Amino acid sequence: MPADMLEIDDSTRRANGRESRTQSIATRFTPSEEKALMKRAEAQGQNLREWAREVLLRETSESSLTACADHILTEVVALQLFLTEALSPVVCGQRMTSEQYDALLRNVKATKRRAAEDVIARFVAEAKEERHG
Repeated sequence: MPADMLEIDDSTRRANGRESRTQSIATRFTPSEEKALMKRAEAQGQNLREWAREVLLRETSESSLTACADHILTEVVALQLFLTEALSPVVCGQRMTSEQYDALLRNVKATKRRAAEDVIARFVAEAKEERHG
């Protein structure tokens, strides 16, 4: 390609306001899989390559959002565990020693992930019951 064509391509890329795409990923599909993918892309008004690109990038960002949401939920559950355990003795007029407080913090840190998983599992089970009930 002549040098002046490269300059035009570079200026066009800059004018488009996006980074040039230099990487590609290839995979193989059966004819029936390809047909199903083409149908989905066409339903979105896109060619298969652009549709697949958007799906892959969306999946990446949704995974990040899901991880962030999981972390936030885990910390909210940790706060719930902490407050439930810390306030119960106080409401009953008892005092908590520093050793009990430290043990409570260790327990919350050790159990918060499992407790958050339990909250999610209950939510999913209740949602299924509502749909089928």
